[in-house]
Amino acid sequence: MQPTDYPLKPDRLRQLWTTFVNYGELSSEQIASLDPAVWLSWQRCRPRFDPFATPRLKRLSQASLRPVRRAHIALTNVAAPLMEDIHQDIEGSDCAIILATSAGCVLDFLGDPAAVQRLQESGMGEGSYWSEEHVGTNAVGLVRIMALPSQVVGAEHYLRIYHPYATTAAPIYDVRGRMDGILAIVGPAHTATSHTLGLVMTAARAISNQLHTDWYVEEANRHLSAVKTTLGAISEGVIAWDAAGVVNHTNELAGQILGVKPSVILGRHIEEIAALPRPLVEASIAGRELRDVEVDFSGEGRNVSCLVNLRLVVEGQTPVATIAMLRPMEQVRRLVHAQMGTRATLSLDDIAGQSRAMRAMLRQARVAARGQAPVLIRGEGGAGKNYIARAVHYESSRADGPFIAVNCRAIPHELMISEFLGSDEGSHTRPSKFELANGGTLLLDQVENLSLEMQAALLQVIETGHVLRIGSVRPIPVDVRIIASTTANLEEAVAEGSFSSHLYYRFGVFTLVVPPLRERPDDIPLLAERFLARITENTERASWISDEAMAALCRYPWPGNVRELESTLERALNQSHDGTIRVEDLPATVRVGRVVTGASPHPEPVLSLEESEREAILRAGWACQGRVTEMAEQLRIGRTTLWRKMKHYDLSPETFKLGPNGGENVS
Repeated sequence: MQPTDYPLKPDRLRQLWTTFVNYGELSSEQIASLDPAVWLSWQRCRPRFDPFATPRLKRLSQASLRPVRRAHIALTNVAAPLMEDIHQDIEGSDCAIILATSAGCVLDFLGDPAAVQRLQESGMGEGSYWSEEHVGTNAVGLVRIMALPSQVVGAEHYLRIYHPYATTAAPIYDVRGRMDGILAIVGPAHTATSHTLGLVMTAARAISNQLHTDWYVEEANRHLSAVKTTLGAISEGVIAWDAAGVVNHTNELAGQILGVKPSVILGRHIEEIAALPRPLVEASIAGRELRDVEVDFSGEGRNVSCLVNLRLVVEGQTPVATIAMLRPMEQVRRLVHAQMGTRATLSLDDIAGQSRAMRAMLRQARVAARGQAPVLIRGEGGAGKNYIARAVHYESSRADGPFIAVNCRAIPHELMISEFLGSDEGSHTRPSKFELANGGTLLLDQVENLSLEMQAALLQVIETGHVLRIGSVRPIPVDVRIIASTTANLEEAVAEGSFSSHLYYRFGVFTLVVPPLRERPDDIPLLAERFLARITENTERASWISDEAMAALCRYPWPGNVRELESTLERALNQSHDGTIRVEDLPATVRVGRVVTGASPHPEPVLSLEESEREAILRAGWACQGRVTEMAEQLRIGRTTLWRKMKHYDLSPETFKLGPNGGENVS
């Protein structure tokens, strides 16, 4: 809004206000004499306020105001000295200066003592909201709505209680152009002039400018600090040379990779540095950049493989310097392992099993974990072979190394060699699975699906301890333990010629057979407890399995083994309305205790209508703990009807307080 000198006399303004609050409308001539923003505000306020009543102010407590102050600490710090300057200019005018948030919440105010006291006594002190929806038409509220400077004088305020005042306000903007706060002056109506509005606008603009300056200074300092920290903690070897090829910078890690002290190569031409590989030198001379190219740094019996990035520093169109960044491949692999979460964290003690068969298998697994020979894990699908493999790795001396699991069935035969052995063709290099697992364990899941060609390559890696990438002539030493898992009969596969006998005998040093779940029903309660704890780990939901449901779980043969048990429990828990898994929450096949194929026989006996009705009342009663009104609502019948049916079936509210098993109901 533009400042005005208020051509309307106070009496004329009060007359317009009186007409509007009494009749709800003005003539077009009358409307034209009003500030358009004020007229629109009156229309918004009329259905919301009684203009003659004292408004119910929204005001934050000191405890609620503290986080608001913290969020606007920069605003209050910048505004405080400017508010002091304004106060000196208007001292003695019976005015107060106010700083508010963009939502209209008062953060700070100062002024003549009498003016400050009036604000406090009226409840409009710190923490109060001066938005239109709380106090009707006022300058702070109009600034919120229009994001423009505003001045509201006398009867322009919709609420009569504020007619003695003039409110003048202007927005304060942050560096992104968003309203960050509002600066206002409140004083007697007769003191309002265009000078007052100009003063507030100038001060608000000055606060905005200072906020912008402070932000840029802080941002610059932050960037400077980040650069210093990065340079001090850089984890790559760095070598830089100028356009003439003279080395002008190198760090300690680069010296370690090259096998020389950094001071020895500073000031020398790159072609004179024997430890610098030729591909890197040739790319630099040709003015070519390199991106993630694997290069070997060798000399004096040492060989360090690095991932190299070569970048040109250009001014205009002219290269002025070259920077080489060297990251050892071992460091790259550790980073990949960390990012992929390839470290196993499951111990054999975490494997649930108290049956004789399971205890015997776990004893064998502990023996296998202490060795370094390949391990073959056999068992049906879903029996937990991958868990056993991870636990063996975790219990071994390789626990701090990576655990890489590969599903052999998921890799097409034509791609298997390149996927496992990696490639080194031109500028495109890819490490082998053995390199990624170096120092740790490589799990070959469903190993029976390996092609014969891959089986031969795998056998060679196991016997030599080296892997040869596709397209490379340099064997790479690897230290990997192989664990294989299978659901197949490998003896038959060997007899048929689809699996290498040599590889089979290599795996035969340690063979672990995971018993199927149907052979160890004693483990089902413990497994069920572990699974429920895992399913509800990040929730506050309690879970329980009734005795009847647990008996059904123990009777079922579980063709899908442990995996099927876990998914069944998760589905049943979702079916349960109170966290207790009952028989009726289980799938039909589990309830009848056998795998049902086809549509018949029927999975469970058919209940009569009377039996079904009684069962429904029982379930509602246990769920509502005998509260008849809630039971009737759940069953969608009247209370009288429910009482009649309960009497018929010899049921009472006390029946349900004992729970379905005759004990106290646990909620």
